[in-house]
Parts: sequence; C-alpha cells; structure tokens
Amino acid sequence: MSDNGKSGGTWVDPDDVPELSREWFESAELREGGRLIRPARAKSSNSLQIRPIAGAIGAEIHGVDLADLDEARVAAIRRVWLDHLVIFFRDQKLTPAQLVAFARRIGEPIEYPFLKGLDGFPEITPVVKLEHERINFGGIWHTDTAYLERPPMGSMLLAREVPLHGGDTLFANMYLAYETLSVGMRRMLDGLVAVNSSAKADVTKTREDRMRDGKRDDARREYVAEHPVVRTHPETGRKALYVNRGHTLRFKGMSEAESAPLLEYLFAHQTRPEFTCRFRWDVGSLALWDNRCAQHYPLNDYHGYRRVMHRVTLAGDRPE
Repeated sequence: MSDNGKSGGTWVDPDDVPELSREWFESAELREGGRLIRPARAKSSNSLQIRPIAGAIGAEIHGVDLADLDEARVAAIRRVWLDHLVIFFRDQKLTPAQLVAFARRIGEPIEYPFLKGLDGFPEITPVVKLEHERINFGGIWHTDTAYLERPPMGSMLLAREVPLHGGDTLFANMYLAYETLSVGMRRMLDGLVAVNSSAKADVTKTREDRMRDGKRDDARREYVAEHPVVRTHPETGRKALYVNRGHTLRFKGMSEAESAPLLEYLFAHQTRPEFTCRFRWDVGSLALWDNRCAQHYPLNDYHGYRRVMHRVTLAGDRPE
C-alpha cells in the first residue's frame, strides 16, 4: 500500500501483494483504520483514487475526467457512489452537453417540475443566487422532490460560479439516521407512511426568486405524494429514514399537529453532526448524491456574492 505522495488518499497496488488473485483484487474491499479502501490496479486506466472526507458519508474521487469514461470506470464510480452516498469530483470542465452525457451514464435525467431548464438542455436546472438576493435555492435540509410519486434516485450538481467564501453544502447519511434509532422506535416507524408536499412553507420560500423569471408553464400549484417513513434501498438492500424537513408534512392518518412532535424529533436526529459531511466548492467541482439514502443542505452564508450551479436529477422508482 502507498499514498503515491498525496496525503489523504490511499492506493492499493496488486504488485505489493502478489499472493492475492487478480479476481479477488477486482472485487474485494479493504478497511484500514476504519476507512473504506477499494483495491485499484495503479497501472490500469480504470484505477481511481478515493478519499473519504468524513467518517459517515462522502468521498472525493481523483484521477478521472468525467467527459472521457469507459464502461469499467463508470461501473467503478457507481460502486463508490453506493458505498459513500455522495461523491465529489474536482476540476471538471464539462459543457452542458457533456454534463448531460455523464448523467446518462449513471441514470435517466429528468426535468425539474417547477423551473425551466437551460435553453437546449431542459434537464439542466440552473441553481442560482444573485448578489442582491437573501434566500438561497433549496436552503433547508431535504432530499430532492420527495413530493413526487417517483422521486429521483440521485442528483448531480456542477459548480459554474462560486463565492469567494461560503456556499458549502452539507450532506447527511439516512442509513445511519435509521440504524441509530432504538429498536422500539424503528419498529414503530417501519409501519408508518409520510405525506410529502411541495408547498410546505419553508421550502417554498427558497424557490421564490427563481420562480419569478423561470417558472415552467406546466408547473402545478402543489405536488403531494405518500411514501414509507423507512424505505429500503433497491440496490443496497439497506433501510434508510425517508422523511425530511423540507417536504414532509405529517404521517398518513394523523393531523399535522399530531405528527409534529415525532417529526421534529426525527428531523433533529437525522442531521446530527456525526452523520454528516461538508463540501467546499470550487469552479468545476461536481457532486453526485443518492437521494434514496442521503439528504443535503446548501448553506446560505455568502450574501453579496453570486453562486451559479447546474443541477441534473435522475429518475427513480417508487419508494418501498
């Protein structure tokens, strides 16, 4: 094992451990000091350098150009994504066409129901805060569009313009949020269904600036969907807590007042610091997160500066 002269990341080279078979090396996972390390053949074009950025969630992937990927590398990126819930790439000089092309390697891009996309690229939603604006888009803990019958499985965000400071994004691990609850609480939540709405007041305010000049002609006044409070990830089989402060109104069969005490407890619990990571953006940074098991919260601490991001969401299935 070696760090290739780069701090924070670890490579595993099969030449260092000749007793291991090629097949094992391509499929195994190693853990060193509690950190996940994927074996990679340093001489292979498919090798990736992976740097976890926190204990609970998130990893940066280095040594990759997202505009030039073969199938093996796409598969490797997807495995890291499923392991770490959110992955980050830096220095990605992607055109809108290249961004959509990469999104299609991961899933099926879909349009955001409230805002128009870029001209010629309706799947790309501009996420913008201008210098004079005080409220940022999506500035609350949430998972994207949980008010849809089939919420997106994932989202990706590419930084085009960033402030001199601030504008970081927090991410939280909903597997851990569920798994750290008591047995009794998990047993009770497993049978509950949540009602999610696009019209919840706090999240509606975060769209107002963009809706003035970018609202879709076919946008509904409100989208409402019912989903299990605890969903099972269709690819990993793990259970994740699936309520969020931005969209969840109440439990099915209960009033908002009756639901509020338990929901408030869950909202606070699921964003405990030890479940989170924090990412600082540079121009060309790209994040890909799994909406089925992660939440995010863009910080609004850069008043007077401009921040421009391009977002693509990927079609998902009905939560179960």
